[in-house]
Amino acid sequence: MADVSIIIVSFNARVDLERCLDSLLASRPARPHEIIVVDNDSHDGSADAALRRPGVHVIRMGANRGFAQASNVGIRASNGTNLLLLNSDTVVPPGAIDRLLAILERDPDVAVVGPRLVDATGSAELSFGAMIGPFNELRQKWRTRTAIERLTRQQHYPDWVSGACLLVRRIDAEATGLLDERFFMYTEDVDFCAAIRARGRRVLFTPEVEIVHLRGRSVAAAPEATSAAYRRSQIAFYKKHHPNWLPLLNLYLRVRGRWGGWGR
Repeated sequence: MADVSIIIVSFNARVDLERCLDSLLASRPARPHEIIVVDNDSHDGSADAALRRPGVHVIRMGANRGFAQASNVGIRASNGTNLLLLNSDTVVPPGAIDRLLAILERDPDVAVVGPRLVDATGSAELSFGAMIGPFNELRQKWRTRTAIERLTRQQHYPDWVSGACLLVRRIDAEATGLLDERFFMYTEDVDFCAAIRARGRRVLFTPEVEIVHLRGRSVAAAPEATSAAYRRSQIAFYKKHHPNWLPLLNLYLRVRGRWGGWGR
C-alpha cells in the first residue's frame, strides 16, 4: 500500500500534464507512492503521453465528467493511506510531497494540508480562505498583492485550501463521501473542506512547502465554457450552503448579464 496516491485530473492540457509528470518523476517522493492520471476524454493525446511515463497509471473517462467526478474515480482506484489531489498545471519541486506528508502527520487533528502556491515568477496565489459567502467572496477579491504575500508567509487554519494541491487523509475523505459531484468544476474544494470540518477535523495551510501553479491550458482554451462552469458551481454552492442568498445571487448575475438560468 502506498503512503500517498497522487491523483491528477487532466482535460486537453497535454503540455501542462507532461510538465507536471516530469517534475514528479525527476525527483520522486521518497515515501511509497502511486501516480494516477484521470483523463476527461482529452483530444490532444494527453492520456497517451501520460502512459509513456514509467509507473503512471491512466484512467480514461470516455467523456468530460468534470473535476469532482474524475477525482472520485481516481480516489476509488487508488490504495494510498493519503490522497494528493494535484492539478495538471502544477510543477512539484523535489521533496515537496514528502514535506507535505510530514506536516500532515505532525497533528492527528489535521485532515487536510495545502501548500503555498506561486506562479512562474514566484508571486503567491491566495489559495485558502474563509467559507464562501457573499461578504467573504468580496473580501477575497479585494486582497492586495502585498496582503497576499504577507498572508501566505504565515501558517493558517482556514476553512478551505485550494484543490490545485490538496493533501487529505483517505479516512477523512471517505468519511465525507468524497467530493460532491454536483460541482463540475470550481468550489468543490471549498465544499469538500466544509464537509471535513463538519466532522470536527482541521484544515491547515502551510507556507513551509511551495508548489508552482501555472493556471494552464484547460481554462485558457475555453474561457467562456470555464466562466459558465464557474457560475454553475457558484449557484450550486449557494443552493447547498446559503439558500437564502440564492435569489440575490441570481439577481446580481442577471444584472451583470452572466445568468444562464442555472439557479432555477
